[in-house]
Amino acid sequence: MSGNEGNPLPAMTGRTAGRWLRSDSGQGWLTISPPFVYALLLLAGPILVIIANSFWSQDYLTIDHTFTLKNYREALTEPIYRDLLFRSLFVSVIVSIVTVVLAYPVAWFVSFHGGKYKGIWLFVITVPFWSGYLLRILSWKVILGYNGVLNTGLQYLSIISEPLSSLLYNVNAVIITLAHSWAAFAILPLFVSLEKVDRTLLEAASDLGDGPIRGFLRVTLPLTMPGIIAALMIVMIPTVGDYVTPKLVGGKDGVMIANAIQVQFGKAANWPLGAALAVSTMVIVGMVAGAMVLLLLGLKRLVK
Repeated sequence: MSGNEGNPLPAMTGRTAGRWLRSDSGQGWLTISPPFVYALLLLAGPILVIIANSFWSQDYLTIDHTFTLKNYREALTEPIYRDLLFRSLFVSVIVSIVTVVLAYPVAWFVSFHGGKYKGIWLFVITVPFWSGYLLRILSWKVILGYNGVLNTGLQYLSIISEPLSSLLYNVNAVIITLAHSWAAFAILPLFVSLEKVDRTLLEAASDLGDGPIRGFLRVTLPLTMPGIIAALMIVMIPTVGDYVTPKLVGGKDGVMIANAIQVQFGKAANWPLGAALAVSTMVIVGMVAGAMVLLLLGLKRLVK
């Protein structure tokens, strides 16, 4: 008599597992399991390594694996890192708001008036973003430069008598460049959200006496709030970690927290402090993003 004959539980468990694997739910889990495990290893693995590094300390090339909170105390109390973090949050929030405000009318036009040419409009919108990210940043450097396109045009129109030196190497240049760089990523989710709006609801609002503005505020805006939230998050979260744009067009007044993190992992060779800065930024950005989502959901309930 085998070990399982006196205990039917393993056989029953095996049959239950076999039925589950043959079900639609089981087949679905089997399908997504390989990419899920792959993504988990590639995404969660590095994050766990960064978190672990943030609790260690480093003396030049030697890493001490003794648990310490020294890096977080320095990251959160040093004025230079605190100021850079606040500046980064300010820039990312402003960039996300400006980008969504400018992208919404474009997405609205394509969705409501694009007709059979919607695909062509989306193609035209995304064409400029086929160029490299670095190339787009350098293009804005040429546009905003002391002898750049904008200064030259303003002088030609006699609006200014001499080139403006305040267009480049400051926070404003960073905001302008980032807003342009992420415009298409805001337009697409807004367009998808607008496409889902039932046009008959707008017709009903018009029949009930709502004008275009009131109908937009009471119908279109609440229904497209998921797209607005998605666009804001898509733009805000990556811009906090951008260090190329501030380095090329921001100057000393446009430096952000990502530049400090890059220095710690590079020239300063202090990976634990860089990891603590990265983790602190990630947590704080998550809190700010959550607060923005709650605020927008509250706004959605308010305008209904």
